Amino acid sequence: MTEVTSLTGRLLVATPALVDPNFDRAVVLLLDHDEEGTLGVVLNRPTPVGVGDVLEPWAMLAGAPQVVFQGGPVSLDSALGLAVVPGESRDGDGDAPLGWRRVHGAIGLVDLEAPPELLAPELGSLRIFAGYAGWGPGQLEDELMEGAWYVVESEPGDVSAPDPEQLWRSVLRRQRSELAMVATYPDDPSLN
Repeated sequence: MTEVTSLTGRLLVATPALVDPNFDRAVVLLLDHDEEGTLGVVLNRPTPVGVGDVLEPWAMLAGAPQVVFQGGPVSLDSALGLAVVPGESRDGDGDAPLGWRRVHGAIGLVDLEAPPELLAPELGSLRIFAGYAGWGPGQLEDELMEGAWYVVESEPGDVSAPDPEQLWRSVLRRQRSELAMVATYPDDPSLN
């Protein structure tokens, strides 16, 4: 088996050619990627459900818009908390805030079973996701070879983008390559 280079912490940005409605113009933050498979959350799918409606104790810490995001098509009845802890990147997890596990840089997973007041002073932003996106061993690599995704670097602000519906375009626009032009693709190419 070939060695898998970890893409944890990077973004998958759906190409205009990707026709799966679950991932149309999706921006996926990869939370885990190894030889056993890949797990991520779609950052740009807000739902009409308020965080306070499902996880009331965490509502005060959720960033705008204070809604639950659909993290992907898998396990829609489960919740994931993703948060940015600002400040210097710490070398080890030993001094990470209690109830928060670093994924990449300042981005990490929140233990939603922990008391929110433990993390309140540490968090810069919080998003709650229902479900996640998952790929079995080698499945994502096959999709990458088929040209379904662009792989780009993430920025901490991607997790808490104030206008998530525009995240696909803004992530592509900041690229220093021909990918910046892809941001101008019309939503419906047949209207071009």
